[in-house]
Amino acid sequence: FFPPQVLLLACAEDLECVPGFQQKVFYIEKPFEFTEDQLVLKMKFDDCKGNNKLNFEVSNPDFTVEPDGNLVALKNVSEVGRALFVHARSEHAEDMAEIFILEANEKRGALKEILKLEGNLGIPRQKRAILATPILIPENQRPPFPRLVGKVIRSEGTEGVKFRLSGKGVDQEPKGIFRINEMNGDVSVTRTLDREAIANYELEVEVVDTSGKTIDGPVRLDVAVIDQNDNRPMFKEGPYIGHVMEGSATGTTVMRMAAFDADDASTDNALLRYNILKQTPTKPSPNMFYIDPEKGDIVTVVSPALLDRETMESPKYELVIEAKDMGGMDVGLTGTATATILIDDKNDHAPEFTKKEFQATVKEGVTGVIVNLTVGDRDDPATGAWRAVYSIINGNPGQSFEIHTNPQTNEGMLSVVKPLDYEISAFHTLLIKVENEDPLIPDIAYGPSSTATVQITVEDVNEGPVFHPNPMAVTKQENIPVGSVVLTVNATDPDTLQHQTIRYSVYKDPAGWLEINPTNGTVGTRAVLDRESPFVQNNVYTALFLAIDSGNPPATGTGTLHITLEDVNDNVPSLYPTLAKVCDDAKDLRVVVLGASDKDLHPNTDPFKFELSKQSGPEKLWRINRLNNTHAQVILLQNLKKANYNIPISVTDSGKPPLTNTTELRLQVCTCKKSKMDCSATDALHISLTLILLSLLSLFCKSF
Repeated sequence: FFPPQVLLLACAEDLECVPGFQQKVFYIEKPFEFTEDQLVLKMKFDDCKGNNKLNFEVSNPDFTVEPDGNLVALKNVSEVGRALFVHARSEHAEDMAEIFILEANEKRGALKEILKLEGNLGIPRQKRAILATPILIPENQRPPFPRLVGKVIRSEGTEGVKFRLSGKGVDQEPKGIFRINEMNGDVSVTRTLDREAIANYELEVEVVDTSGKTIDGPVRLDVAVIDQNDNRPMFKEGPYIGHVMEGSATGTTVMRMAAFDADDASTDNALLRYNILKQTPTKPSPNMFYIDPEKGDIVTVVSPALLDRETMESPKYELVIEAKDMGGMDVGLTGTATATILIDDKNDHAPEFTKKEFQATVKEGVTGVIVNLTVGDRDDPATGAWRAVYSIINGNPGQSFEIHTNPQTNEGMLSVVKPLDYEISAFHTLLIKVENEDPLIPDIAYGPSSTATVQITVEDVNEGPVFHPNPMAVTKQENIPVGSVVLTVNATDPDTLQHQTIRYSVYKDPAGWLEINPTNGTVGTRAVLDRESPFVQNNVYTALFLAIDSGNPPATGTGTLHITLEDVNDNVPSLYPTLAKVCDDAKDLRVVVLGASDKDLHPNTDPFKFELSKQSGPEKLWRINRLNNTHAQVILLQNLKKANYNIPISVTDSGKPPLTNTTELRLQVCTCKKSKMDCSATDALHISLTLILLSLLSLFCKSF
């Protein structure tokens, strides 16, 4: 405690008696705990008339003032707040004293600083009718309840009046936590409080008369819930995974561990300290890492040489981290989490071939993988420091070989991409280099073991004969005589070191027009070539031939022949349509437009010449007019009776020599009424112009 000469700040030194406390303001240093029956302070009250019926009231129910003015604790108390208020009343005077409780590190001694502290507390110095000092209540108190926690004092007495309490925790949710004794102002709590749920309550207290009318107030009454260390530290942000590069310098920060404590952050209840409880594995050192007890930063503490991923038992370390509150004291609560630290690889090992020379055998004419080259690399297989990149640095001028990395095994897959020819070269020697995807660190280089030789032997196989050229092309007129020579094919055997004979045969001849001499390869016709055949596409007929050598087993080559057929005028033109209808009373006597077509090609097609056979009788019945190169129009010269008429029409193409085709156009003359054409009766009448001419000729002959 402060000595009396220091605690005394405001007292009356007058020789005359002044009613009230002789010292109204006190400052004491807060101990670790006020113990039961401990004398806290001596106060002196004098009403200058004998102090008859003197009574003291203390704002905190855990303290009392004895009749002689001694302030004592009624039990062991650790939290009392920043101030205590003592109200004294006798028959002739009343007064109030204030006791401020300072932390051990707070500055004291200067009146200016003390008054500043007093101002910061927000406690007015003027006289108040209602004195409602802040109430401090520890959380997690055990029954019995209700429990007295504070007192509201009215300086003008409590006779004929009542205290009324309101606010959150009284008449607002959560209701019923606090209540006040209407008669004497005692404040009680009815249940256990949880600071982490609600840390502060702002209540209001007022004094009312018996009718409920407010006399004094309302005055604010603050209730603060004192934190207890009832929450363990928790690691909420896991999983905690950190990475550090192998060979990192001592003191390299790996990661930060941060725990959370729900207790009051301004108290030691939430003051955390970190510690490593366990490291797995324990090699090459049981203390590979250190954690900053205050910040939670994990750093390396071993030399770079020990932080070598390739020599470690495992590149993964697991640390059990403990967070303890109360600043790490033994009484603190703890929480743990596991930190996983991965030692990341750097490319400090070059890949090396498992042997200096590899052998491979491949048949000529075959492509694909011929050998897998194996390498070793001590770096992490999951990184570019392990993954291999192969290249052919010598022996591949024709780009016949390629090499690729097998992503699963890291082997080099050497492939033939262009077929090899035994007759050109039976042996190949390749020089292969291997590197990593990632560059090596500066003090490491690729050595002789990063190159290897591949000896490749090409095996001879019986290759099929090859046609020259292939495909073969020739142009011939259609309709050439059977037995005509089309061409002579030529095939050679690539196996120049073998002496083999070649025989020829027809492989595919869709129309059956061709034959081939099996010895000399002469292709001739055995049927007429027809350009208009459905087997001819775009004037080209395609056939396939085989060349078979005498090897064992024999090998076969295929040749393709394209015959372009030139057109000759071997198709007569055709006429369309061959049926027309007209009304017997038609005003428009243009009966039909005729068209002509020809399977041949120009100039053996249009322009076409359209003609009518000669008409006999007293007058002509129709005529034909040419419209263009391919069409003509038949026109009646007069209306005809209902009947069928056959009109012979000849069409001639422009070929040399030209070809003519005569076609009968059947003309039906029908009855037409109300836009309906009736041709049914015409079937009974078949009047042929040809028959009429023959009948007239017969009558003419008999008359002579």
